[in-house]
Amino acid sequence: MLLSLRVRNLALVEEAAVEWASGLNVVTGETGAGKSILIGALQLLLGERADKKWIRSGSDYALAEAVFDIRRAPEAAAVLEELGLPPADDSRLVIRRVVRETSAGQILINDSPVTLQALRRLGDQLVDIHGPYDHQSLLDPRFQLALLDSFGGLHEARRECAGAWQRILELETQRRELGGSDEDVSARIDLLRFRVKELEDAAPQAGEDEAVAREHAIASQAQRILELGHAALNALQEGEQNAFDALAAAQRALDELSRLMPDGAAWREEARNAARQIQALAESIRASLDRVETDPGRLAWLEQRLATYQKLRKKYGVDAAGLVQVLEESRTALRELLRRDERLEELEQRIQQAREAHLAAALALRARRRDAASALAAAVTRHLGELGFARASFSVELADAPPGPTGCDEVCFGFAPNPGEPRKPLREIASSGEMARVMLATKAALAQHDKIPVLIFDEVDANIGGEIGLAVGKKLAALGKSHQVICITHLPQVAAQGSAHYAVSKTIRNGRTVTRVERLDEEGRIAELARMLGGRDHTRVTIQHAREMLAAARGEGRRA
Repeated sequence: MLLSLRVRNLALVEEAAVEWASGLNVVTGETGAGKSILIGALQLLLGERADKKWIRSGSDYALAEAVFDIRRAPEAAAVLEELGLPPADDSRLVIRRVVRETSAGQILINDSPVTLQALRRLGDQLVDIHGPYDHQSLLDPRFQLALLDSFGGLHEARRECAGAWQRILELETQRRELGGSDEDVSARIDLLRFRVKELEDAAPQAGEDEAVAREHAIASQAQRILELGHAALNALQEGEQNAFDALAAAQRALDELSRLMPDGAAWREEARNAARQIQALAESIRASLDRVETDPGRLAWLEQRLATYQKLRKKYGVDAAGLVQVLEESRTALRELLRRDERLEELEQRIQQAREAHLAAALALRARRRDAASALAAAVTRHLGELGFARASFSVELADAPPGPTGCDEVCFGFAPNPGEPRKPLREIASSGEMARVMLATKAALAQHDKIPVLIFDEVDANIGGEIGLAVGKKLAALGKSHQVICITHLPQVAAQGSAHYAVSKTIRNGRTVTRVERLDEEGRIAELARMLGGRDHTRVTIQHAREMLAAARGEGRRA
């Protein structure tokens, strides 16, 4: 669930912090007070693209931060693991987003920076936002199909079907690559043959280019290296007056000196160590000089080999190891083209097998969809009855569709709001008020199947009122028993059903408009309901009516 939301310098909000409750949270306030800013902040935290126009005038940044408890969202924990992010300590997940005026913003999940795509993946597992126009998505057959599959718990079967379809596409891509005109294939074969011969003649070996470059750097300066090396050897050990002989003379003097004074023994040992080091250094230099190649033929070969690698690197853009890989890939591609007809026939067989596998998966999915369709229709009809459509009828019809990643079905939601009328496609008959209630009914039907813990409804009660508003409020409160629900509403009938009530208002401070959000206590709720019932001038009648609405809601088992 959403534990808290903090906003700073976002639109009209200078600073606001909201601690959310479980169950149904209602948010009210006059038009223009800034209720939509809360939704905007949450949308930012769920992966919406940032617009710098949201930054409060006079500020150089805007901040939104939310804290979630993900104990009831195992999919969110799985996404954290997939993204390589640390697990949520004590099941608490902190999402923070900063939008800056003059530089790139920042997205942090549990203090780890993430991409916008990663944030969206996580947000999809945490919150489902239903805005004032989202009910139009109910008219989209793809959305209807997704709702049906979600209700039926068909996610795995749908993934299997999508995987089978993807396999068809991959095989068809291979077929297209092998296809084309004979002229194109012939040109491709000629190119691959030339490439294979060129690389086989070069015979690249992984790492050889670097080894050749190192040896060439030495061989090209071999004479000078030998001169300097022998000069060093002469000075160390081989010359008439070398360091090793001088140290030997010093050791002889120190042998006698050690018998005459205590420090002499230590000096003698140091001289011996120095002599050993000079001897070891001379042996190392001599061994290295013995490996220096002075053969002009070897140098010529190194220069030719180095030029070959430089030419191939420039042409193919890879080192010796990459050239080996290019050679193997070219050989494989050439073999495939040379047996093109055989490969095409083989691919045709595999494509046919893949289509049969996809059809089997699609038909299995269809059988389960039929069972889910009747159950979903019954559930939505029942919820519609509780939302004021006492004798309405709702249907979920399946029809054949071209094969695709979701199977070979299309779905159509049918609706008859009044008795005696035939069911027609939802898009042909429903008004905006009816659509909002149908959407709420489908959300209610999906509540026991939906694993997303937080549901947000932004003015889902538009274009309704009276008893229907009360029914919508009760339905939202019922959803609050299985989910955390946050609802922005203008209806007092809905607001009275809330487990917690938040009021958004705006005032003028130091000549600036400031939005504030506060959780209302008992008297505050009564005053806010009275305002919603009759305006700012509270009367004894509106106050009493507000008290009665709250009392009635509690009588239904709601919390204050």
